[in-house]
Amino acid sequence: MDNSYSPDLITLLDENGREHDFEILDIIEQDSRRFYALMPVFQNGVDMLNDSGQYTILEAFDTDSGEELAELDDDELRRSLSRLFEDRFDSMFYND
Repeated sequence: MDNSYSPDLITLLDENGREHDFEILDIIEQDSRRFYALMPVFQNGVDMLNDSGQYTILEAFDTDSGEELAELDDDELRRSLSRLFEDRFDSMFYND
């Protein structure tokens, strides 16, 4: 039995051109829109310990150069998506 785990990783560029690695925790498609729940991935254990441990929700947009991700400006949408992601996480990890 193979119990290995291989995370789905993505590298994003910030506004200063620096690369940041994230694990894709889940993707929700809602009203013809696509939202990603991402958790930062750290190479350094100290950075990982200093992180808040919170995931980020970004919206995907299809562009001529491919898919781009952007932060959500709508706090109500962010709260709604957080509840949806949390419910999905619970069902994935705590399926009794």
